Amino acid sequence: MPGRLRVTQVKSTISHIERNRATIRALGLHRIGDTVVVPDNPATRGMVRQVRFLVRVEELPGAGPEETR
Repeated sequence: MPGRLRVTQVKSTISHIERNRATIRALGLHRIGDTVVVPDNPATRGMVRQVRFLVRVEELPGAGPEETR
């Protein structure tokens, strides 16, 4: 199964363009220090890439068959 990404906002969106602020909100982040876990797929990778200077990303292992039991 695909993995997950832990995304943490580390910088403020103040003084950044509206597109970047909207991407941060779409990821589910609201303020500095907020952390969300999102699925690791091309869509979320693209979103994270657009705001890579505002967030910190960690890869989490996916839930394999032995983890779901």
